[in-house]
Amino acid sequence: MGGLQGFHNYTHLPWWASIILSTILMRGLLTFPLAVFQQYIMAKVENLKPEMEELVKELKKEMAVAIKKYNWDLKYARNVYSRSAQKIWRGLILRENCHPFKATVLLWVQIPLWVALSMSFRNMASMMPHQDALAQVVFMELSTGGLAWIPNLTDVDHSLILPIVMGVTNLIITEVNVLSRVDTGSRLQSFATNLFRFISVAIIPISATVPSCITLYWVTSSVCALVQNLALMHPSVKRACGVPIAPSEQPHPYQHIRNQFIKKLSRRNKQEKEEEEEEETEVSQKEEKELKKQERSFSLSDRNKGWTKR
Repeated sequence: MGGLQGFHNYTHLPWWASIILSTILMRGLLTFPLAVFQQYIMAKVENLKPEMEELVKELKKEMAVAIKKYNWDLKYARNVYSRSAQKIWRGLILRENCHPFKATVLLWVQIPLWVALSMSFRNMASMMPHQDALAQVVFMELSTGGLAWIPNLTDVDHSLILPIVMGVTNLIITEVNVLSRVDTGSRLQSFATNLFRFISVAIIPISATVPSCITLYWVTSSVCALVQNLALMHPSVKRACGVPIAPSEQPHPYQHIRNQFIKKLSRRNKQEKEEEEEEETEVSQKEEKELKKQERSFSLSDRNKGWTKR
């Protein structure tokens, strides 16, 4: 909280500009290098997979020879194969110094930073933890340091513009990550995608109840994350940041996302047409059945009339 106040006093900017600028700087100086490091580790791990596949083929041949030579049973051979494969993989990871856990460093920094800044803005907007003279001054500055439709940054955004923008931005981030994939993804990835979609929608009513200074920080952070993800998809940006070429890298990532989006829309339209056709066939079948029932009832009534005349 003291760092945010010091940055505001140093720049002499209104609070809305200080929030946006400080968020961009922290994103650029802290999370962007960690995102580059994450891409670097993931690319190196992916580049090890072809070599691992070749070593696994050789290992299978050795296991087949060992089974015949030493009369190993199938269970023991599987255990030896599993331990040997794990040892080979660990050796490759140590050789390249690219343990997959290192790719999670971004989360361990980004999440605590997001929580800490959110709590700092909440404390400043509610004069916490001490309602002294400095807290009152910061509160008054936030009350008059807004912009346009949010002149008071200690109040909620009654227009719901910022909450909706934040929800839509987070949904775009999720969908871009899905569309940028080369494969279909595992069940765990699909579960995580649906979870992020739910969180993106659920956070809209939550952000509508907090001070607009917090929502402004959340929106700025989400927009920076979207720009950062899109930038790190481009091969030239990756090469400039020292990220090696990986087999899954797309030479034209934005065109790939566009094509995947069009395919997704065409599939949905096709499914909707098929559902409409199925509904139409069901309705026509029901109408045919009703017509047949009516014809049968008419024929029975005609027969009954004939018998009565006789």
